[in-house]
Amino acid sequence: MASLCRHARPRRFEDPARNAAYWARIERIVDAAPPFTPEQRAAIRTAFHQPEDRRAAA
Repeated sequence: MASLCRHARPRRFEDPARNAAYWARIERIVDAAPPFTPEQRAAIRTAFHQPEDRRAAA
């Protein structure tokens, strides 16, 4: 199953062929991974959506 959203990829290597191979490998790894559980989604959401006062204290 292919990932639903493919964003523009940063350039990791100057050689275009090596860069394409790198991102193709990353895509294969991501596509082979199982989907997140609801608990995993909640943990990720919590990590990225912290209140502003906690961000300022960090």
